[in-house]
Amino acid sequence: MIEAGTKPFWRATIALCIGSFMIFSNVYVTQPILPELQQEFMLTTLEVGWSFTITTLMLGLSLLFYGPLSDALGRRLLMLLSMAGVCVCTLLLSQANSFTSLIVLRGLQGFFLGGLPAIAIAYMGDEYSRKALLLAVGLYISGNSIGGISGRLIGGFVSDWLGWADLFLVMGLMSVVCWLLFWWLLPASQQFTPQPLHLPSMLQRLKGHLTNPLLLLVYLVGGLNFFIFINQYSYITFVLSDAPYHLSPVWIGLLFLTYLTGTVGSTLSGRVAQRIGQLNCIKAGIVILMSGSLLTLSDALGWIVLGFFINSFGFFFAHSSASSWVSRQATYARASASSLYLVFYYLGASSGGFYLDPFWQWLAWEGVVLGSLIVLLLTLSLTLALSSLCARGMIKTQ
Repeated sequence: MIEAGTKPFWRATIALCIGSFMIFSNVYVTQPILPELQQEFMLTTLEVGWSFTITTLMLGLSLLFYGPLSDALGRRLLMLLSMAGVCVCTLLLSQANSFTSLIVLRGLQGFFLGGLPAIAIAYMGDEYSRKALLLAVGLYISGNSIGGISGRLIGGFVSDWLGWADLFLVMGLMSVVCWLLFWWLLPASQQFTPQPLHLPSMLQRLKGHLTNPLLLLVYLVGGLNFFIFINQYSYITFVLSDAPYHLSPVWIGLLFLTYLTGTVGSTLSGRVAQRIGQLNCIKAGIVILMSGSLLTLSDALGWIVLGFFINSFGFFFAHSSASSWVSRQATYARASASSLYLVFYYLGASSGGFYLDPFWQWLAWEGVVLGSLIVLLLTLSLTLALSSLCARGMIKTQ
């Protein structure tokens, strides 16, 4: 087993963080340029959102494929192949000549983007000791947030400088460099035990995870939290590009520096969870996310930005704890268990806009916050219910 602080620990963890950076910078690269794409192609807010929604939707659905396949065929090779597919699609996106072709390629890109998120935590669950796993998951998810920040910053700056087509060329070249580093650094699996690739068995394992309340409730919490968090960022871009702010894509891209507190939150979560437990970390993260959402109701730009700093910390604090909880509680087919968590997570991302858009049409940003609080109260209630079941001994934690 890989122990915390050893050379293999750092090689593997750095590789997975680089891979995470690559994946999530590609996922979110279009988010700061939504108003620009809306104007260029004459689209509604809901229509232009498909440049982001289709990617997260296909990413989420692909996890049902990658997780079970990696349980049968192994982790490292499948991650490398899927990341190579991302590089190809990103480079092809630079040649897209219509919004339709952009959407088609973003969907295909989303399918390949699912490979690493579906497998990475399962790889860690196989290879790392328990202490190393808690630390590595937090660092890995910090790579998610850094990738999210970087993709949006690159999207804002490069599109403003070179245009949206060359933006994908730059992202493609960066992705190739990340793929090469990942291939060089990541150690081969030593503890992996293959399971037969048998469809009825795969479906049975998925059913087992979905009927396990230790996992299902956390799947719902993680998916619904992301359902709100990520789509708040999409709608705030329309607020900030309009009066009285009139921010350009460059400045809107800078808003996503608020993800830096998410990096801190995910890194801290592993250490805090060792003291107060993962479920308490999830509850605390949700309350923090609700508080930040309320703060964004201010008209002052500074308070809005501060609210998103708070939101990012709270969301990633909860998300890192939820991801680690799934890996610890799954007693078999860990990749399938982690993949199901991410299926809920990314289906939440792709569907949250449909839920929030009526609130946006009704009350603009105030409506988005109202819709957010309704869902966050639900996720807090679900986490409290799981804690209650565990405390009463109705569910045995491991």
